[in-house]
Amino acid sequence: MSAIRIIGRRRVVDFLARLLARSVAFDSNLLAQVGAIIEDVRQRGDEALIDYTRQFDGVELSELRISEESLRRSAAKADSKVLEALRLAIKNVRTFHERQVERSWEICSGDGVRLGQRITPLERVGLYVPGGTAAYPSSIVMNVVPAQVAQVERIVVATPPRTLAENPAVAAALLELNVREIYAVGGAQGIAALAFGTDTIPRVDKITGPGNKYVAAAKKLLFGVVGIDAVAGPSEIVIVADETARADFVAADLLAQAEHGEDASAVLITTQPALAEQVSEELMRQLESLPRREIAWSSLENYGAIVLVDDVDEACEIVNEIAPEHVEIVTSDDDAVAAKIKHAGAIFFGSYSPEAAGDYLAGPNHVLPTGRTARFSSALGVYDFVKRTSLLRYSSSAFQGVSESIAVLAECEGLGAHARSATIRNEK
Repeated sequence: MSAIRIIGRRRVVDFLARLLARSVAFDSNLLAQVGAIIEDVRQRGDEALIDYTRQFDGVELSELRISEESLRRSAAKADSKVLEALRLAIKNVRTFHERQVERSWEICSGDGVRLGQRITPLERVGLYVPGGTAAYPSSIVMNVVPAQVAQVERIVVATPPRTLAENPAVAAALLELNVREIYAVGGAQGIAALAFGTDTIPRVDKITGPGNKYVAAAKKLLFGVVGIDAVAGPSEIVIVADETARADFVAADLLAQAEHGEDASAVLITTQPALAEQVSEELMRQLESLPRREIAWSSLENYGAIVLVDDVDEACEIVNEIAPEHVEIVTSDDDAVAAKIKHAGAIFFGSYSPEAAGDYLAGPNHVLPTGRTARFSSALGVYDFVKRTSLLRYSSSAFQGVSESIAVLAECEGLGAHARSATIRNEK
């Protein structure tokens, strides 16, 4: 029996509804549970963090901050080839993000009027680094590098207490990026600590980084108290392929997404019934040797699909409806297909541009919108770590020329004090 279903266009609506139901935004019990943790941390600070670390992680903390000596000791265990690959990734990601830097500017829009915009970096940013099997050094690179390019003054890391010891590559990535302020606090309580601050952990301006559903729920509830990158949902990929695609490549890329988690989604949309059958068979074959076989199987069974369509236009309509995190295009005319895709976090062209290249070291950020949010949001970048401040300068004569118009609009809105603020400057 295949782990993935082959469906026609008419069943896509039901499939999309199942994908959207994964969002933490609809889980009221989860939000209530996380809300209680957040409030406790707000009230009790470090004491609550120590209690939750004992309860959830089974660790009794004497110090919340991880020493640089401990960081270096863990990093020293990283494989030399991993360190070499991390350095290449950092180089490529930094080169890409340096192109995103915005400059402050001013214009003269008339006699005595100067307007502009000032770009300034955020002062303090919190990075959440998950532990366990979800500890990804590549995510550290993708979050820290754009913040550094934006010239953020202080980067603070929160991570479960065992992360660095169990994942030397994570420690190596932090050390390589010169990130030293790290606290051994994970989960929703770690997000709350970054948002409110405690006696030990500083309050930050924005929180970025991946995490489980508790972390995502905490970020959702705390948005407004602190900035966030996004309420990240499960990972997802859609591959649009025709007869030019290789079934083994397509299956490998679907599995690369499915192994992220049981709620990840991997979808193939194709005009070719033969390719659909071949990919289904390849998935079964490749699953047999996959270390995370059970996770990938559950993902494909619950949120995977092969969708058969009549033509590429129909395929693109479905892609735009899903608005996926990742889109791979493997067709006879990839550029023509891409031109019809309006909503996607990132697009990968051709058989030799797999999504895995973007995950690790191509350069563009792998922190991408999920759960249809690609309809209105974008990849993480330098612009997420800066503020834009408007600048306005009027001379006396320039303001007198527009004060009456300001007063008219203010009176129209019933705001007499606004009108007076304008007209008082014209009185002798």
